[in-house]
Parts: sequence; C-alpha cells; structure tokens
Amino acid sequence: MTVRVRFAPSPTGNIHIGNARPALINWLFALQNNGEFVLRFDDTDKERSKQEYADGIARDLNWLGIKPHIVEKQSDRAEQHEAATQKLKAAGLLYPCYETPDQLDRQRKRLAARGKPPIYDRSALKLDDEQRKELEAEGLKPHWRFLLPNYQGDPFTTQRTEVKWNDVIRGEQTVDLASMSDPVLIRADGSWLYTLPSVVDDIDLGITHIIRGDDHVTNTGAQIAIFEALGAKPPVFGHHNLLTTESGEGLSKRLGSLSIHTLAEDGYEPMAVACLAVLTGTSGPVEALAQMDALAKTFDPTSVTKSSAKFDPSELDSLNRRIVHQLDYDMVSERLVSAGVNGGETYWNAVRGNLEKVRDAAGLWEIVENAQAIVDDEDREFITTARECLPEGEFTLETWSEWLSKIKQVSDRKGKGLFMPLRKALTGMEHGPELDKMLPLIGRERTLDRLS
Repeated sequence: MTVRVRFAPSPTGNIHIGNARPALINWLFALQNNGEFVLRFDDTDKERSKQEYADGIARDLNWLGIKPHIVEKQSDRAEQHEAATQKLKAAGLLYPCYETPDQLDRQRKRLAARGKPPIYDRSALKLDDEQRKELEAEGLKPHWRFLLPNYQGDPFTTQRTEVKWNDVIRGEQTVDLASMSDPVLIRADGSWLYTLPSVVDDIDLGITHIIRGDDHVTNTGAQIAIFEALGAKPPVFGHHNLLTTESGEGLSKRLGSLSIHTLAEDGYEPMAVACLAVLTGTSGPVEALAQMDALAKTFDPTSVTKSSAKFDPSELDSLNRRIVHQLDYDMVSERLVSAGVNGGETYWNAVRGNLEKVRDAAGLWEIVENAQAIVDDEDREFITTARECLPEGEFTLETWSEWLSKIKQVSDRKGKGLFMPLRKALTGMEHGPELDKMLPLIGRERTLDRLS
C-alpha cells in the first residue's frame, strides 16, 4: 500500500506558520514512508474562497519545499458529493431538521441549566411527511444531520458506542458517539459543510492517513462512522498539537507578520520556518536543520506532545542565523548572483558566519567593492606605516597575518589598537568578517587606495 496523505486548506486567506505545521508534518510523513502528498483545496465556501488565495497557498508550500504529487479542488467534485448525499438519505442516515439557530441555542441553554450535555435530541426524527410539508410551507428550509450509530433499535435511546483508533501521534484513542450531537452535514441553503465532501474526497483520492490538528479528535469519531456508512475503510488518523503564541492564544490567518509569504519576503530561510513549525511542541529540541531530508530523519510523530505547542517568534531569528551559517555555496549561489554578488564560493565562505540572512551578503559585498575608509586623526601616521608594510605579491589567506607581523616590528601597537584601525580603513566598519578571508577579495589595488 502506498502511503498517501493530504493537506486540505480552505483558500480563504494566506497561510501562516500555524497552517504550515500540518502541511509540513504530512509532507515529512510522506517522505518517511516513500508516499504521496495531495494538496486539496477545500473551496466549497463560494463567497470566501478565491483563486488568488489558492495560488498563494501553492506558492507558499513550494517555498517551504513541499511539492504536491496531486492537486485537487473540492469544488470540481460536486457530483461525487451529491451521489454520497443521496446514498446516505436513501439509507435513512441523513434526516431533515427545521430548528432555527435561535431555537437550537435555547435548547442548549435549557440542557446546560439542567446540568446535561448540549446534545441534540433528534426531535426532527419524530416529524412525519405532513409536518415537514407544513414547516416548509412556512418558509423553513431543512438542514440535514447524519444519524450517528449510537443506539440499538430506538434512536431516541442512545447507548455508549465507542469508536477506537490507533492514532499515529497520540496512540490509542476512544470517542463515545453517545456524547455527541448528530453532526450537520448540509446547511439550510443546501451547501455542504466540510465534513461530508472531505470524507468523500478522502475515499475517492485513496487517502491512507489523515494527519491534522488535535482540535479534530472528537470529529474523527463521527467521520469514521461516515466512512463506514459509505462502505469505505477509514484511513489511519493522527492528531498533532496546535501552534499557539506564548500566552496560549491560537493563531489566525490575520496574523500577517507570521504569514508564510511575509516570512519569505523578510528573507527567512524556508528551513528555519519548517524547523520551528514542526519541532516546536515535541519532546526533542528545536534544531537548525538546513535540508528537508534531515528534518524528515529527525522528526518522530510520536514525539509530539499532547500539550499545546507554544512558540516564540523571536526564535526564528536564531534558527535562521544558524542555518545560514551552515549553508554551502551551491545552496545560495543563484540568490547571490541575482543580488549582484560576484565573489563566488570564496566570498560566501568568508562572510556566511557573519550573516543573519542570506540577503545580508549583498550589503557586505559593498565592503569588498566600495567601502568608504574610516581613518581617525590619531591613526593616520599608523595607517601610513601599515601601507608601507603591506606584503608584495598576490594576496592569499596568509597575507593578513604576514602583514600584522611586519607592522608589529615597526610599531608599538598590539591587540585592538593594532587591528581596529586597519579594519576601519579597509571596511569602514568596526565589526565584520575575518580580514584574513576578506583581504584577498578586496585585493591589492583597493587596499592601497583605502590606506592612502
């Protein structure tokens, strides 16, 4: 059996780092099992779903390193959803209900006041055809509920009915269907809620594993019942904890600063975002891994904790820095060239340890080509002496140490008083890359000009 997972976002906004968590966990699971990843746009919300958001989600997943094997749109599958609807109606497992939202709210409050769980009482099942016609003649349109299999014979006498599954993240899980209301699958306007189309598409697309947030654990019990009602074997389920802010608040699509597109535009490495999104909320450390294969080898689904995954956005800067420092030149060469950095691998190796982000390399390249020398009045005589001591020949990695040795012989300076005036004259900065590596890039002619 080929493992096939899916990520099913609604194209109603930009995805953020919280959305990236399930997408990445599914992608890593597919990599670990030599499986396939399906990107399915759950776009049945016609008013809010937009193609521009779908395009943005595909772009952001690609930036993260996720390459879907299959891309589907739920809106293209209405025929299959309707066929499943009719099958459930014919089996008596979808029944029409006419309560208004206000009526349902009052029912829940009455139950709560009596200390009972707010479970729908299935009163709509007692309506006969004539009563339904009368309600519809009054202008009421039905919403449709799925009749959970939590009874024997009499649907008004429920009994404990356990649905069990071995969760790939949380281990053995149990949901009692008697503790739930029959879920609404079709709204009064005739549109489907996500549940039924999702189950139908999971069946038709051959999804073997559904890995998603732990806010869906209870839903899973009902969905397993729907899979079975449609004659299908349920997939294997997994439920991971959700990313939250440090204060425990959930993330929202409106958190623009943490949207994947914004993070990409801000120059963060996709693997820094991936490591933070995936490894936060596990029993292991949040490591700085530069490649997706390494993350796939490190991530263990069973290491995901049951408590919420609180993360600190500032940790992204530290992760990004550590990843940049370990990137090989071939991983950044195209970006450097497009930014006008022409120093090649020698330059990259000289500066990467000083970078926060790869794009910072363009700013340091200015040191090589166009740095404005800074020479303090008290250092002018020393700089003149240093110019006279400059070694002959082509600059190499040894030139810097040879130069300092010669200067020491004719100068009483040492330590910071020795090298700081040289750094300021050569780079216009008090801090920066190691000068033994930078000097060959600056070259003799520019060095002499800056020491003039």
